[in-house]
Order: sequence, then C-alpha cells, then structure tokens
Amino acid sequence: MAGPEQQPQRRQFVNFAFYKVDPAWRRLPESERTQGKQELIRAVEDYAGKVMVIPYSTVGIRGDCDVMLWRISYELELFQEMSTKILASGLGKYLSTPYSYLAMTKRSIYVDHHTHDNQESKRLTIVPGKSKYIFVYPFLKTRGWFLLTKAARQGMMDEHIEVGHRFPSVKLNTTYSFGLDDQEWVVAFESDKPEDFLDLVMALRETEGSRYTLRDTPIFTCVHKSLKEALDTLGG
Repeated sequence: MAGPEQQPQRRQFVNFAFYKVDPAWRRLPESERTQGKQELIRAVEDYAGKVMVIPYSTVGIRGDCDVMLWRISYELELFQEMSTKILASGLGKYLSTPYSYLAMTKRSIYVDHHTHDNQESKRLTIVPGKSKYIFVYPFLKTRGWFLLTKAARQGMMDEHIEVGHRFPSVKLNTTYSFGLDDQEWVVAFESDKPEDFLDLVMALRETEGSRYTLRDTPIFTCVHKSLKEALDTLGG
C-alpha cells in the first residue's frame, strides 16, 4: 500500500528593509521620541510567531540608511501589514525606506555534491545565526551566464563554492528574487569576522564566474542588535 504523498516543503518570503530617519526627529522632545520608539517596537512585536525579524544598525557605517530589518515569513502580505503599522508609529512618521529587497528561499541547483554542514544553499528555510555582522547586497548575473550550458555553469560554481568553504566563519544565505524584484538574488553573509568576509570577496573576484557578474551593489555592512538597541543608535 502506497504511503501518503509527501507534501512539498513551503518556501519562505524574505525581505531586507532599510530605514532612514529624518534628522527632524532628533529635535523632538525626548518623551515624544521615546514614545515613538516604543510604538514602533510594539508594531513589530505584534507579529511575533508570524514574521521573524532580525534587527541591525547601519548608523555610522552608511550615510543613506540607519536601520535594517531582516524579515522572514511564509506570507508576503504580513510584510506589508507590519510596514503599515511601523510607518504609523510616532517614529515611523519620520522614516523613509531608501532600500527594500524582496526574495524567496529556493534550493540551489549547484550544490548536489557539496555536503558541507554550513552550506545554506540547500535549505528552503532560513536559519539566522547569532553573528554580530551581516553583509547584504543585491546580485545580478549577465544574460550570457544563463545561456551557458548547465555543465559550464556547474564548473564555475564548483570553484565558487570551494572558495567559500575556505572561510568557515562566514555563513551564506542566498535568496531568489527572479520576477519578484529588480535583482535576481539577494545574498546575506553572516560573520563575526569582517576581515574574513573581506578576504572572501577578494578571493571570489579571482574566480571564473566573476566574469558574469552584472551588478553586486549597493553593499550594506550591518551590526546586529536588539530592536531597542538599533533604534537607540538613531541618536534619540
């Protein structure tokens, strides 16, 4: 007797939302700033159990954004609902969103014979680590890359993956944006060692597959904090 059909594993929606605060917010009375931050925190906490949110600060690192929320959910609409509540908060009224990247999880077609424990490309579920830093950027390949044979692409990706395994302190999270957003992938590297990520990126520049990179900027270096800590770095 045949067993029950295996249900396909659900894929997650992933969003990297970057916020910039209007300097006018810092000139508000302290009590109003405190209340605004508390309202924003409650707006995020309202989605506990439905949207995973990992907060980061980019204050003092990039000039065009201050806070990043890495959001993961099985329902796309929850990002919109949460964002509406964030923007309606006292602090949210002073926030703009200069960057927001949307993607989904998908199993990589290149990793079948790569079995390293830290290879996240096989996963359909994002498992955020506890690293202090994350490095995020949108990524696009040239159209010529997609016209190569699968064997040719596999060979170059084997080299790419081998280089990545030289830096076990750097954890890669790759998500897919084809048709959902302007980029094709969003890559997010978690690490406690920025120097290792820098060396990894330099090494990847020397791989054959680098010839087919169309765009891999802007690049965001983000520092992991609690949401309260991240909002406190805004200067108020």
